[in-house]
Amino acid sequence: MSLQPIQDPGLPSHVNRKADADPKAAKRAEQQVAILFLTSALGTVLFIFSYVGVPQDQLIFLPILGTTNAHQLFLGLGLAISLFFIGMGAVHWAKTLMPDHEVVDVRKEQRSKDEDRAAFVATIKEQGATAGLGRRTLIKRTLGLSLGLAGLSPLLLLRDCSAELPGEELAQTNWRAGTRLLTDPGDRPIKPGDLEVGAVAQVLPLLPAGRKRTLNDIAKDALLLIRIRPEEFNLDAERLSWTYQGIIAFSKICSHMGCAVALYEQSTKHLLCPCHQSTFDVTRAAKVIFGPAARPLPQLPISVDSEGYLVAASPFNEAVGPSYWERDSE
Repeated sequence: MSLQPIQDPGLPSHVNRKADADPKAAKRAEQQVAILFLTSALGTVLFIFSYVGVPQDQLIFLPILGTTNAHQLFLGLGLAISLFFIGMGAVHWAKTLMPDHEVVDVRKEQRSKDEDRAAFVATIKEQGATAGLGRRTLIKRTLGLSLGLAGLSPLLLLRDCSAELPGEELAQTNWRAGTRLLTDPGDRPIKPGDLEVGAVAQVLPLLPAGRKRTLNDIAKDALLLIRIRPEEFNLDAERLSWTYQGIIAFSKICSHMGCAVALYEQSTKHLLCPCHQSTFDVTRAAKVIFGPAARPLPQLPISVDSEGYLVAASPFNEAVGPSYWERDSE
């Protein structure tokens, strides 16, 4: 049985698109591409407006999502619309209006001949003119608009990398001497008798009348109350005076990367951060015994007021949250 040589099947017959033969179809396709680019531009405008005009703590109710953060929602939607529709416009432009002729390029040596290179440059110029960017002014203008606005997005985000440092903003919380501890959730004041030995509660400070709690407040003010037997503490006299009847209070924000320290091992008296497994010993003022955290969780001095409710005896004596370059890690 003899083998037959493989025959070159050649290129399939070219099928013309509607826009190739019908000027009305070409015009309609051009308008569709322009609409996609304009939609992209509107998405970028939504992104910029959300970044500078929507408060970070503003909430919005949506029937499907429930109550959600409007700032984050519209930031995501704006950027998604901007990038998605600029890509859709480019794809639709290529599929309906750009040259659609199949060509065969025979493999050559890595370095082409000079005449071939010159012919390639001439072809690029010729096909670039054929693509119609110069004569399709509507597409050119809307593409320029969408690309120009999209280019503003990274510049807007880079604004936060300026030389303006947060100053003392990261070091200050709403805990003051005499501030009552409120349950979270519930906003109920707490008495020592409300916590049994081994119990853990998350609390937030009572804010002044008329002051609305923000997401930034919650991120910095979240506190863990833990009650153990007083004789189980291994603290110096000052740290022990910051507790009340076996109740000790720590910032809930991990001193490593700012995650929420939410796991408590009642048998070992250890607090664990679920993000990177930093482990803190409650009996020794949240001393780090495992993991990447560089310093203990800040402890808040607590006492009771005249009505017997737990209150802060004083503010934190150090900044809460993760360590950074200007903070002593010891």
